[in-house]
Amino acid sequence: MRTIARITIPVEAGNRAVSDGTIGKLMMNAAEQWRPEAMYFTAFEGRRSAYMVFDMQDSADLPAFAEPFFNELDAEVELAPVMNSEDLQRGLSQLG
Repeated sequence: MRTIARITIPVEAGNRAVSDGTIGKLMMNAAEQWRPEAMYFTAFEGRRSAYMVFDMQDSADLPAFAEPFFNELDAEVELAPVMNSEDLQRGLSQLG
C-alpha cells in the first residue's frame, strides 16, 4: 500500500545526528531499503522533518521502517495510507 511517512526529529538529537553523520547514513539506508517514490526534507514546526512516499507491502514492515528513526534520532514517525490521482479516480469509480 502506498504510504506517506513524516519523520520529525527533535532539535538536539538532530544536531548530534548532523554532527556525527548519523542522519545522512540513516536517510540513505532508508532510501535504499524502501525505494521511496518521493523523499522530501524540510523544517516543520521548527524541527527537521522528512517525508517519504513508499510502498509498505505488509503492516508487519512497520517496525522495520520506524525503529531506526526512533532509535537513532529520537524521532516521531507518523504513517498514513495515501493515493495518487489515478488511485483516487479508481476509488471514486467504485462508489456507484
